Amino acid sequence: MNDATEVFQPLQADDPPVVAGYRLAARIGAGGMGRVYLSHTQGGRPLAIKVVRPELADDPAFRRRFSREIKAAQRVRGAYTAELIDADADGVPPWLATLYVPGPSLSDAVARSGPLPVPAVLWLMAGVAEALQAIHGAGIVHRDLKPSNVLLAADGPRVIDFGISLASGATSPHTATGSVVGTPQFMAPEQASVGEVTAATDVFALGQTAAFAALGEPLYGDGPSVSVLYRIVHSEPDLSLLPAQLRPLFARCLAADPAERATLAEIVDWCRQRLGPGADAGAGPAVWREVTGPEVSVPAPVPHPTRMHTQPLFAPPRPTVPTGQDERRARRRRNALITGIVTGSALLVLGLTWMVMDATDLLRHRDTSAKSGSSASERSSGSGAASGSAAGGSSGDGERAATGEDSGTGDKSDGAAGASRPSSGSSSTANTPPQAVAYPQEWFDEKNSVSLREPVDRKDRKGDIRFVCGENSCALESDKSVITLLYSKPGATLDSCRTALTGADSHDLPLAAVAAGSEICVRNPAGDIALLVVQVKSTALPNGGFSFLSADMTVWRDRAS
Repeated sequence: MNDATEVFQPLQADDPPVVAGYRLAARIGAGGMGRVYLSHTQGGRPLAIKVVRPELADDPAFRRRFSREIKAAQRVRGAYTAELIDADADGVPPWLATLYVPGPSLSDAVARSGPLPVPAVLWLMAGVAEALQAIHGAGIVHRDLKPSNVLLAADGPRVIDFGISLASGATSPHTATGSVVGTPQFMAPEQASVGEVTAATDVFALGQTAAFAALGEPLYGDGPSVSVLYRIVHSEPDLSLLPAQLRPLFARCLAADPAERATLAEIVDWCRQRLGPGADAGAGPAVWREVTGPEVSVPAPVPHPTRMHTQPLFAPPRPTVPTGQDERRARRRRNALITGIVTGSALLVLGLTWMVMDATDLLRHRDTSAKSGSSASERSSGSGAASGSAAGGSSGDGERAATGEDSGTGDKSDGAAGASRPSSGSSSTANTPPQAVAYPQEWFDEKNSVSLREPVDRKDRKGDIRFVCGENSCALESDKSVITLLYSKPGATLDSCRTALTGADSHDLPLAAVAAGSEICVRNPAGDIALLVVQVKSTALPNGGFSFLSADMTVWRDRAS
C-alpha cells in the first residue's frame, strides 16, 4: 500500500472538514475507536487526527479513560514512537493528533512483499523494543502490539495506537470485568487467560509480531480465535519454522512464564550486535529501505478559506444630465411605485386581520370543547385523579394522565405491538432522541448475561441477553427481548436498528452466520434498543468450556420508561 490513492481517501459527506482548528485533507482509515484523518500543523507538518466514535464519546467512563491515556501518552518521547502532538478528551467529539508516519504498516508490507529478510527483522525488533522502552517508561503497557500497529518509516519502525493501553493509574487491567482485551493472534498466555497484564506481556507480543514478519503469517496459526488462544495458553511455539539465527531470541521472548522473558534492553543489545556497525550509523540497512518501498507523497495542506471580493452583477449607470421629458417620466415611475406599495400594505394588513379573527374563533371553539369534554369526563369517571387512584392507579399514573405523558413501556418509535405514542400534549422531551451510552468489550459466556439497563454486566443468567451453546452450535437468546442480525453494510445507527426490529419477533439468534464485525440489534420490552458490534466470536468448541462472544454495545434507552 504505497500508492497515495490507496493510503489517502477523499473525505466523505459525513466527515468533518475541520477538527478543533485542524483542516482535514484526507481520510486515512478507521479503527475500533474512531476514524483517522490526515491534517497538518500550521507549519505544514503532516498529522494523523483520530476522532472518537459518537457512541464512545457519549460514555463518561470512556472519556475519563481516554483523558487518562492522553495524559500518559503525552509523557512518551521516543525515536520509534509516533509522538502525541495535541488532544482534547472533552472535545465534541474527543480527538487526538499524532505525527503522521509516511510508510506502510508491517501487515501491509508483508501482504505486499512477503516475509522480511533476517536483517530487516533484526532492525524491526530493535526499533520496536526501543519504542516499548519509551512507552513503559511513561507508565503505559501497550497491550495490543501487532503488525498493523507498527508502521515502517524510512528510518525505522514506529509503534502507534495506545487506544486500549493500560495507564499506570488504572485500577484494572481490563476494560470490562472478565473481558479479554487485545488481538487473539498476538496475545500473551496471561492475557488470553485474563491474568495480570505487565510490561512482559508486550515482550511476548513483540516476539509474535517479529515472528509474523519473518514467517509471513502468525506463529500460532490462523483459524477460530478460540483455537488460537487455546494453542497460545497450552502449547509451545514451533520455532523450527523461524530462521535459525533468530530462534534463541524468539525463545526468550515467547517464554510462557513472564519472569523468564527477555528484557527490552537485552533485545536491543542482541539485535544491535548482529546488525553490526550499520546499527550505530543512525540508519537502517539497505534491505530495510527495500521493505518500506518508495515514500508516498502526502497531500498538501488544505488552504484556509479566503474572503471573496465579488464584483457587482451590473455596473452602476453613468450619471446623465436629466432633461425635462426625463424628469416627467421619472416622476410617473415614482408615483406608480408609491401607489403599489400602499396598495400592497393595505392588503397585507387586511390578511393579517382575517388571520387573527380566525385564530380567535378557533381558540374560543377549542376552549368550549375542552370544557364540555372535561365535564363529560368528570361525570363518567368521578373526580379525575382521585377516581384513578381509587381504581387502583398510583398518584404518579394520575399525574402522567393529567399532563398527557405516556405511561406505556413499549418502544414509541417503531410501531411495536403494545407501544403507545405520546399525545400532542406531551412535554417537549418526548421528541428528544435518546442519548447513546457505550459499553465497550461486553463479554458473553455461559455463566453470565448482559442487561440493557444498569447494571449491564450480570453474574447471573437473568439479564436481557444470554449466551448459550448446544451440542453443535451457540446462540444469543432472551426470554422477552427481540434479537435480529443486520445484513446491511457496517455502520448501523439507532434508526437502522429501529427499522430492522419493526415486525421482528425472534427471541434467539444462532451465531453460525455471525463473525467479527457483525451487527446485532436488540429491543427489550421497555423499548430500549441496543446495537452489538461483534469483536470476537469463539464457538468452535461449544462443549469445550472455552466458548464466548465479545462485542461493543451501544444502548439507547427509552426516556418515557
